[in-house]
Amino acid sequence: MPLIAMTPLPPILIALIAVAAALVLFAIVAIAMILIRALTFKPGAQPVVDATPMDFDKDRATETLRTLVRCKTVSYRDPSLEDNAEFEKLIDSLPTLYPNVFSACSMQRLPDRGLLFHWKGKTDGNPAVLMAHYDVVPVNEDAWDVPAFEALIKDGCMWGRGTLDTKVTFNGILFAADTLISQGFVPECDVYFAFSGGEEVNGKGAVHIVDYFEQHKIQPALVLDEGGAVVENVFPGVKVPCAMIGIAEKGMMDVGYTVKSGGGHASAPKPGAPVDRLSAACVRMVQNPFKAKLTPPAAKMFDTLGRYSSFVYKVIFSNIKLFLPVLDLICKKSGGELNALMRTTVAFTQMQGSSASNVIPPEASLVSNIRLNPADDMDSALAYIKKTVDDENVEVTCLHGMNPSRISRTDCAGWDKVASAVASTWKGCIVSPYLMVQCSDSRHWGRISDRVYRFSAMDLTSAERATIHGNNEKIRLETLYRSVEFFMRLIKDC
Repeated sequence: MPLIAMTPLPPILIALIAVAAALVLFAIVAIAMILIRALTFKPGAQPVVDATPMDFDKDRATETLRTLVRCKTVSYRDPSLEDNAEFEKLIDSLPTLYPNVFSACSMQRLPDRGLLFHWKGKTDGNPAVLMAHYDVVPVNEDAWDVPAFEALIKDGCMWGRGTLDTKVTFNGILFAADTLISQGFVPECDVYFAFSGGEEVNGKGAVHIVDYFEQHKIQPALVLDEGGAVVENVFPGVKVPCAMIGIAEKGMMDVGYTVKSGGGHASAPKPGAPVDRLSAACVRMVQNPFKAKLTPPAAKMFDTLGRYSSFVYKVIFSNIKLFLPVLDLICKKSGGELNALMRTTVAFTQMQGSSASNVIPPEASLVSNIRLNPADDMDSALAYIKKTVDDENVEVTCLHGMNPSRISRTDCAGWDKVASAVASTWKGCIVSPYLMVQCSDSRHWGRISDRVYRFSAMDLTSAERATIHGNNEKIRLETLYRSVEFFMRLIKDC
């Protein structure tokens, strides 16, 4: 039988087949590596859990918080609106509420309503600093279902302004210390309680306390302030409660946008009126958000919680750099805190134009509140905004602001102590670092410490979180008790 002659393949076709085969092989290897990473993306070691029960007088802890809430310590940017007598009433009540603290600790008052307690420890090791603020935001009493400052007990909850933000932690710290002192406990190292009466208005009380530490060359082993909480349904694919401890917080900047013109009558409008230009600037900013940037706090959170997620999300979070565009889409779609973790955000909050409906204003303005990702700063953010607005007739200025905080360590004893106290109080939760999107007094401590942590000692539902700075703020009594337990555990480890 005659052999069939085979026509040799053209060299170009051979080359194309080889390239295609190489690409297929590369894709198979890449997919295999992605899946292997996801399959081996297992939960890491969680903090040590101490099962020792913490005994304290729950009824008295309830009553001490009620006394604090009944003090109308409302702070305003205009100090003339404040009732200083209410602040003094709260401070004057402390020796009666926490007598053991005043027998074992010194207290000094610093400018701008700063309070600093010092509890001497057995050794001269670096101290722990536990923080809270005792001022509260104003209330619209007419919108509340109960009086805002009577600390009413109803349906297993205490209602009142400050029950969550942050008189619960103020009380938790002092009541925990008062109880431990009554039991004869003395901390291994010094413990400081640092309280501010003007946090809600960016007061200087906390600044003066940090100044004191800097002047006396005191280096904290850990600093703990308000921040994250124990929450559910906070992370894609994770069903168990997550305890979120902030290791950094975003910066904040208010930006003004102003357009001036000759004004005129609204019956004969000319192109490019101030409000028209500002509207266009607003739309351009909304349609062109800041780019997503994966910073260490967010990366650590994804690495921690992603290991507990469903397999599809494990594929993403175990290959985070590869799937960053996918994660960006998820964040944009979900909005809210997940989106805020990934980028500098812009929220337009104020606008001003004409005082009459038939007058084109000679000047109009907008204000946006910017929350700065740790990868950005005020200068870079302002440059991006000006570039995006792209209108020389719109004057863009920084009204005021502050850069993102220093990022704290998670590979040190300070983190371990806070994490262990959290895990021991809320057993079964996942403890994770995260980026706090709000601002707090803790940012001032970054100049002297990289061990600053942000955790509000509470487990909160989304509905409860919504009452912070809102109407009908309230706390479950069980949450109040766990706050005291948490601080008892933390102090005993200091």
